[in-house]
Amino acid sequence: MSDALLDIRGLSVHFFTPEGIGRAVEAVDLSIAPGETLGLVGESGCGKSVTTLAVVGLVPSPPGRVVAGEVRFLGADLLQADPETLRRIRGREIGMIFQEPMTALNPVMPIGRQVAEPLMAHLGMSRTDALKKAALWLDRVRIPSAKKRLNNYPHELSGGMRQRVMIAMAMVCRPRLLIADEPTTALDVTLQRQVLSLMAELKAELNTAMLLITHDLGVVAQTAGRVAVMYAGRVVETANVRPLFAGPLHPYTQGLLQSMPLLGAGSERLYEISGTVPAATEPIRGCPFARRCPSVFERCREDAPALKMVRPGRQVSCWLYDNYGLKNSAVGN
Repeated sequence: MSDALLDIRGLSVHFFTPEGIGRAVEAVDLSIAPGETLGLVGESGCGKSVTTLAVVGLVPSPPGRVVAGEVRFLGADLLQADPETLRRIRGREIGMIFQEPMTALNPVMPIGRQVAEPLMAHLGMSRTDALKKAALWLDRVRIPSAKKRLNNYPHELSGGMRQRVMIAMAMVCRPRLLIADEPTTALDVTLQRQVLSLMAELKAELNTAMLLITHDLGVVAQTAGRVAVMYAGRVVETANVRPLFAGPLHPYTQGLLQSMPLLGAGSERLYEISGTVPAATEPIRGCPFARRCPSVFERCREDAPALKMVRPGRQVSCWLYDNYGLKNSAVGN
């Protein structure tokens, strides 16, 4: 996409371990337009978080290393940027919300200071002005008695309030892109809804694009406009949310949706995808989903399918499809 805010092409991230080379991310293509919300979904260990760490230059090295690809943000390849440039971009142009705020927040620094730091580091504000702005943002993310909370430490806040502090830190410099990595995993359902609504409200107000990492398809349905599905380090399907939920194309996506519990389903046993995900260090020949796929045939075991467009706005990595849809059958949108 020539007009993409973030454009990832052929990204591969490997981890070099005594057990072998772990191919955490393999030839990933993704793009996000300004103001868009892209949901990146898949089970734990599929490479979602490593993809985002590569975007902002935080892949732990050693043992990890980006071995191929481009990550273009505002036209510049972040993989070629020097550490100082990446530090300027992180927090200023790209905000990040992490999965567990108790590990992301500094336990020995008051939350007001932590929200104020990006303002001092990236916008050159004085500490006094930054703390005033921090109080406004804590109020904006609906933390009660925000000004009085400036001197609280993370352990003095509830889980929901800590996540709101993370949102304030990520958005305080009005970034162009927000990366949210499992932002509601540790919260109960009520708090999840509140946090997602708050993120959507701030995103719309600031016209910020968002890359939402999650394994929860319900969160994607509520929040994202477009979705990319990952399996074993690869993107296997991309589509707008409604068409994907109405008619998933890739057998893995179909299995994910079938395994979602349905209201009123009673005591019926949940559907499960048979087999296990191949280990990251295991050499894969052909399609990585072949051993678990109910529609597998010989070519799947020999050749790896590329991610290709099979309908306007829909891509799938599967030999069941050609450039016009399902072979010998009809594919709906």
